[in-house]
Amino acid sequence: MLATFLIGLREGLEAALVVGILVAYLGRLGRRDVLPRLWAGVGLAVALALAIGAVLTFGAYELTFVAQELIGGLLSLLAVGMVTWMIFWMQRAGRTMKATLEGGIDRALTHGGLWALVAIGFVSVAREGIETTLLLWSMVQSFGDAPAALLGALLGLAAAVVAGTLIARGAVRLDLRRFFAWTGGFLVVVAAGVLAYAVMDLQEAGALPGPFTASAPVDPTSGAVAVGAAAFPFGWAFDLTAVIPPDSAVAAILQATVGFMPRMTWLQVVAWSLYLLVVGILFARGLRAARASNPRSSSPPLASPRPPAGHDEHTTLSTEQGAL
Repeated sequence: MLATFLIGLREGLEAALVVGILVAYLGRLGRRDVLPRLWAGVGLAVALALAIGAVLTFGAYELTFVAQELIGGLLSLLAVGMVTWMIFWMQRAGRTMKATLEGGIDRALTHGGLWALVAIGFVSVAREGIETTLLLWSMVQSFGDAPAALLGALLGLAAAVVAGTLIARGAVRLDLRRFFAWTGGFLVVVAAGVLAYAVMDLQEAGALPGPFTASAPVDPTSGAVAVGAAAFPFGWAFDLTAVIPPDSAVAAILQATVGFMPRMTWLQVVAWSLYLLVVGILFARGLRAARASNPRSSSPPLASPRPPAGHDEHTTLSTEQGAL
C-alpha cells in the first residue's frame, strides 16, 4: 500500500502541477471562458487511463496462463521504459516545462479552435495517466491483485489532487525540487523491482530461459532445479521461501520497496542489479548537474505562502512552477 501510495502521489502531483500551470496561464490571459475545453481534455485523458486499466484487468481473464504471463511481462517492460524516460525527462526538461505549456496555449488560442485546447489538456495529462496505469497494474499483478495495493494508489492520487489544489492556492509550502528528487530515486528502485517481475513473467511464459524451461540446470541429488552459484545463469539465484514466506507481510514490504522476492532467478537478479547500477548512477549524475547549474537550489520552497491581497495567486503558481 505504501509503495503504490507514493507512486500515485508522485505521478498524480506531476499531472496536477501541469494542469495548474495551464489553468493559471489562462487566468492571467483573462480567458477563463475556455477552461471547459481544457477540462474536457483532462477528463478524456483520465478516461483513457481508466479504460486501459479496465482492459488490462478484465481482459486478462480471457487469456491462457502463458498469454497472461507474456503480456504481463511485456507491459511491465513498457512501464519500466516509460518510468525511466519520465524520470530523466523531468531532470532535463523540468525547467522549461512552464514555457512549453504556455507556448502551446498561445498557439491554441491564436491558430487553433475547440479541439486545440482539448488536445492540450488531453496530452498534458494522458502521458502521466498511461504511465501510472501501466506501473500500478504491473505492481498490483506482482502482489497478486492485493486490494491494499489498489487502495494505496487511489489514496495517493487523492492526496495529489488535494496537494495540488493547496499549492495552487498558496496554502501549502512544498519544496518541489526536493520532492521530485526523492520520489525520483524511489521510482528508480521501484522500476528495478518491476523489471525483475517482468523477467519472471517472461520466464514463466517460456519467452526467456529459466527454471520453467528445459534449459534450467538440475540438482543431481534432488532432481529439482538447482539453486545458488551452480544454477547460474538459468536457475534460481537463491530460495529463502522457508525463511520468508512469499505471502508474508515482510515479503510484501520487501517486494514493494526494493523489488526483493524470497525466490529469484539469476536473470532477475542480474536485470535488477544492472538497472539499479546504470540508472541509479545516471540519476545521481543528473541530480548533481542540476545542483551545479542552480546554486540557489537551497532557496525557499517553490510554493510560496498565500500572496498579499490584490495579487493574482495564479500568477504566483505559474511563475514558481517554471523552476521545475
